[in-house]
Amino acid sequence: MMLRQHLAAAAAATTLAAAGLAAGTGTAQAATAQPTAKSGARAAGCSRAYLPLPDPSCTPGAYNPAVTQATIRKTICVPGWTATVRPPVSYTNPLKVQQIARYGFADTDPADYEEDHLVPLELGGAPRDPRNLWPEPRYGNQPAQSKDTVENRLKKAVCGGQVGLDAARRAIATDWTTALSRLGL
Repeated sequence: MMLRQHLAAAAAATTLAAAGLAAGTGTAQAATAQPTAKSGARAAGCSRAYLPLPDPSCTPGAYNPAVTQATIRKTICVPGWTATVRPPVSYTNPLKVQQIARYGFADTDPADYEEDHLVPLELGGAPRDPRNLWPEPRYGNQPAQSKDTVENRLKKAVCGGQVGLDAARRAIATDWTTALSRLGL
């Protein structure tokens, strides 16, 4: 059974890599903001030492090039727009399984994680770029649901003209737990 799971994960990784190239993920812009390193050993390629943030070397974030400050009124500020770019679970679920293994989580139940966009779709994050997706735990002091509130407040501030798109993206990619306070929200 374990060999079968390992082979399935390897096949999913190969498929995802090919799908990413076919989908043009190479055109997404990588986020440049990086959290400061916290102590802790690397496990399975990505470190859990940054939690509740992702390992910036594995998940630096990436932007959707179609979303700019000039296009927000036609993209992220349109109700329901994110549904038009959200990747299907047939893409995100295999990626989540692969990334859970890369992070070396002892809990390997995919239901315990949200395959989350570091730079959210609400701020024009790249929908399918693995550099912008990671398995965010649904448990702990700051579970996945906590980030959702930050994402919604930042989108409202960007669409309301309180904060520029680039500033909001940098703040959330650097550290979503401090993004609101860093921007004075």
